[in-house]
Amino acid sequence: MTPADSSSSTEKSQYLVGETVGVLLPLPLSGIYDYRVPEGLRLAPGDVVTVPLGRRIVTGVVWGPPQGGVPEAKLKAVAARRDTPPMTDVQRRFIDWIAAYTLNPPGAVLKMALSVPEALDPPAPTTAYVAVRSPPAFKETPARRRALAVAAEGPPRTAADLAREAAVGPAVVKGLAKAGALETVSLPSGAPPEKPDWRRQGPTLSADQAEAAASLGAKAAADGFSVTLLDGVPGSGKTEVYFQAIAETFARGRQALVLLPEIALGAQWLERFRRRFGALPVEWHSDLTQTQRRAAWRHVAEGAASVVVGARSALFLPFPDLGLIVVDEEHDSSFKQEDGPIYNARDMAVVRARLGNHAIVLASATPSLETSVNADLGRYGRLHLPDRHAGAVLPKIDVVDMRTEKLPAGRWLSDPLKTALSETFAAKEQAILFLNRRGYAPLTLCRHCGHRMNCPRCTAWLVEHRLGGGRVARLQCHHCGFAAPMPNECPSCAAEDSFAACGPGVERLAEEVAAAFPEVRVAIAASDNLQGPRAASDLMRRVEEHAVDLVIGTQIVAKGHHFPMLTLVGVVDADLGLSGGDLRAAERTYQLLYQVAGRAGRGALPGRVLLQTFMPEHPVMKALTSGERERFIAAETDARRRDGMPPFGRLAAVIVSGPDEAQVDAHARALARAAPRDSGIQVLGPAPAPFALLRGRHRRRFLVKAGKEVPIQPILARWMDACPTHGSVRAQVDVDPYSFL
Repeated sequence: MTPADSSSSTEKSQYLVGETVGVLLPLPLSGIYDYRVPEGLRLAPGDVVTVPLGRRIVTGVVWGPPQGGVPEAKLKAVAARRDTPPMTDVQRRFIDWIAAYTLNPPGAVLKMALSVPEALDPPAPTTAYVAVRSPPAFKETPARRRALAVAAEGPPRTAADLAREAAVGPAVVKGLAKAGALETVSLPSGAPPEKPDWRRQGPTLSADQAEAAASLGAKAAADGFSVTLLDGVPGSGKTEVYFQAIAETFARGRQALVLLPEIALGAQWLERFRRRFGALPVEWHSDLTQTQRRAAWRHVAEGAASVVVGARSALFLPFPDLGLIVVDEEHDSSFKQEDGPIYNARDMAVVRARLGNHAIVLASATPSLETSVNADLGRYGRLHLPDRHAGAVLPKIDVVDMRTEKLPAGRWLSDPLKTALSETFAAKEQAILFLNRRGYAPLTLCRHCGHRMNCPRCTAWLVEHRLGGGRVARLQCHHCGFAAPMPNECPSCAAEDSFAACGPGVERLAEEVAAAFPEVRVAIAASDNLQGPRAASDLMRRVEEHAVDLVIGTQIVAKGHHFPMLTLVGVVDADLGLSGGDLRAAERTYQLLYQVAGRAGRGALPGRVLLQTFMPEHPVMKALTSGERERFIAAETDARRRDGMPPFGRLAAVIVSGPDEAQVDAHARALARAAPRDSGIQVLGPAPAPFALLRGRHRRRFLVKAGKEVPIQPILARWMDACPTHGSVRAQVDVDPYSFL
């Protein structure tokens, strides 16, 4: 048994007893492994099997022909075939494509596709009970008579259901079964999800919406690959437009996938889907229980899930007949996976659609520069919705020049913003205060010696969090999760009670609001207090019912929400994302501020937005206040083109990390000596990463810059092969990096 290359030019449809097959294992190993087909099995490419690997039995997928070269006597046999639908050819090609593009072993990518091992066999049948027509004599009680009366009517019921409907204890049901008055039957476990009804009438669309919906519906029905950018201002009804493409996909009996960047906050989206199609989609995200994940995975594999809405990992679900992908908020950086195999789900979704030969829709009010350029060049189609639905108008955006405000220490709300809040509350309307900082304060330092409380495992300051009543709760690292109580004395100078909170987070902002507006009902929306879809859904319901006057939130309030009574958005620190060396800093800041501004005035009432900034002359602020989005995009595009940056050039990062700093530096120096000297390639580094210590691992970075025409993956692969890592040191390649930390 030897590792083999996962690619092959020839492939049989069936492998018979005694033949050899190549099996890909969901492990970070190089290539496929050869196994013999045993007696009683016929295998085909895509079959999910169990095989021996050393002393273990592991699950893998028949990938195609064997590598060969293994003596017959050393070949081990496939142990069994798992009782699950085979992996489709499209999905296997997709896994190979991602592995080649991201420079990861195919087995590491396969692991994401086989993320729920317990779903690879059908669930055990459920035991249910029915009444026996002529039972033997048994001792009767009122409870037993009630249970038998319920069991005699309707379908078989589980013990729990029968006990609940008859208002008896589970012991009563078990006693009747033991006495022979109830008999057991087996029911298939896991009822299929309710089918959405594509025939249901949706809301009345405007002329622009109807035209865009018809175009998307035609592309969904065309049985061919297409990419369409659905570009519309906030509140223009993009969701209802792409629902038409989903309806067309349902009508043809195919499956649809919708990717959302914040699936835990998709309560309003789910309700809109239910109203449109009469049923909820299958959900896929990290907040599902293991039972829910198993059921969802199995429903997708068996074709019972007509539509899935999920986070980026939903792209790897085993769709047997995927006919449409929608990437909502396609610009969002949450679609970039930074751990394990590094990939951008938006870009990989386009690849998945091309391999499956079907349509994909990229929807956004602020398209990424990469997507905009592809649309400008004609590679993608573009549908534009310039107006809000039902006559609503875009909010007026103004800046507050914080250089002239001269706020006292401990205050972050300017007088113009406080006045606007007062007017909003007096009119019985709602507002958002946006500050993209969790917790109470981003930095805590000692007043005596200046010592800053930092994470012992990361190059990051500890964020102070406080609970109700102003009590100090903890210091927390938002990168590795390290948490500790606030110490009584400074660890540097031993001064007692000397710590000062520096800067505001959303909790500290709520403290200032409570002092200024004590009667206002405030809710904080951040990942610390919205843990899971249920908490998020509850907050959205409270805002919709006007049980909340003011939402103080981080970026999770910036997208997707529709509150008709919300008329004011105040951005407390509009400059926050503009610092640092990120080539996308201006683009991201514009997108985030434009999106959060778009929460205001979505109903009949007009909206307004105030941006507190120390840089009112910055191109981002000018573009937001003037509404000249196209001019801003053109300027960003010209700058990227001039500098040869994506999408007009190629970038890749190589991150060397390990727990021992000396070993990390030694490997980084070895990589520097072996760095490629190919024409059209520039290698920068190594240099300490901005987070030079992250989760206990020291980090050094290289940045590889190349022309658009340079095939960067083979060059990077040769470079990594020339300097293999040893021990606990890792070298991770990030093609098309989004984070430069």
